[in-house]
Amino acid sequence: MASLLLSYKVHPAGHWRGASETITLTYADRFLRRKKLVTDAGTAFLADLSGTQSLDDGDAFELSDGRLVAVVAADEDLLQLCSDNLVRLAWHIGNRHTPCQVEPGRLLIQPDHVLYEMVLQLGGQVRQVREPFTPEGGAYGHGRTHGHAH
Repeated sequence: MASLLLSYKVHPAGHWRGASETITLTYADRFLRRKKLVTDAGTAFLADLSGTQSLDDGDAFELSDGRLVAVVAADEDLLQLCSDNLVRLAWHIGNRHTPCQVEPGRLLIQPDHVLYEMVLQLGGQVRQVREPFTPEGGAYGHGRTHGHAH
């Protein structure tokens, strides 16, 4: 029986070439340290990273046999937020420490009925969409953040 391939290293997007396979992961699944994963083509491997990492679309796992597996952000159910005062909406979303993808003319967040109602009360528009979720990373270049510890 063949042993499970391992990955101890992730190459950041733009700093590698020549992936042999892809792996499509949701935003939640792109936050990991040690986990068995399966590529889109069916190759199983164990990601065993030195610390928990937040992976981005375009990063690549380096497998123990030298192959690279490109990370693809999966389509997810999201809420698209629009408003004549998008800055105000962004402040309220940020004040709740909610992951948010910021783009010109819109914000994207994960479904949340409380935030849905809040945006409507603030005069914004909400629409359900299905697309990749790549929210802003944490402040100070540390990826995802949890709470106020600095």
